[in-house]
Amino acid sequence: MAVIWGGGFLFAKLAINHFPPILLMAFRFGLTALALVWFVPRPKYKTLRKIFLIALVSAAVQYSLTFTGLKGLDASTAIIIVQLEVPFGVLCAVIFLKDRLELKHVLGIGLAFAGVTLIAGEPTLQNNLVSVALVAAGAATWAVGQVMVKTLDRTGGFTLIAWVAVFATPQLVISSMLFEKDQLAAIQDAGTLVWSAVAYLALIMTALGYGIWYHLLGKYSVNQVMPFLLLLPVVTVLGGVALLGENLTLRIMVGGAMAIIGVAIINLFRTGPSPAAPAACAGKGEKR
Repeated sequence: MAVIWGGGFLFAKLAINHFPPILLMAFRFGLTALALVWFVPRPKYKTLRKIFLIALVSAAVQYSLTFTGLKGLDASTAIIIVQLEVPFGVLCAVIFLKDRLELKHVLGIGLAFAGVTLIAGEPTLQNNLVSVALVAAGAATWAVGQVMVKTLDRTGGFTLIAWVAVFATPQLVISSMLFEKDQLAAIQDAGTLVWSAVAYLALIMTALGYGIWYHLLGKYSVNQVMPFLLLLPVVTVLGGVALLGENLTLRIMVGGAMAIIGVAIINLFRTGPSPAAPAACAGKGEKR
């Protein structure tokens, strides 16, 4: 799962160099919807209304922020900032779900934010602080979306993914039309590599990735499988350096280590289900 999801960030970085980022996400969710919606039941109308709002927050807004930010950052830097989803998730659970904030959460949150703050102070990123802020805002938006998921009636994981994709696609298309330009030219000029990246994001990262993920959750406990997701930023960082030629400064490496250790403290040392279990567009236990 770390390889599949970590590789997705690398493919996204390649495609974003050609496609406007919001348009890329529209293609991703559109293809995901086409692949899955025929094989899942249609939720009740009341549930569909909630999923529409979840898609708006956790897909249209979140992915627009995160991947617009990714356009201005290295994949290895962005994936570390994305880890703020976990401490933001804990904070949202405390504020909105009245979960208890423990000392280990405070320590983990403090380390994660300190690490990202250290990264933001990297001299080479001083012209890209808006991109850093966009990715961080995407992480915060993800956490709000998870609170919204808590209000859903029991809905199967693939059903939720499929219908979020159905609603997110037109939302992202409209968002792209409002905030981006040159979409038609990008589509006409897209080559095999770009469309391969879109296919990977939709079919491998999303459809196949979640299939494997739910199989693991069905066979093992959450506490057994969640720690392996800490490998995700490692895979992306190594792939970014080896395949994309990205450079890691000492400041980014130290800040990244602090952020990942902070997330590890939150995820590894818990007695019950984590309010910040990584998720993708909207489902519990999913990742990007």
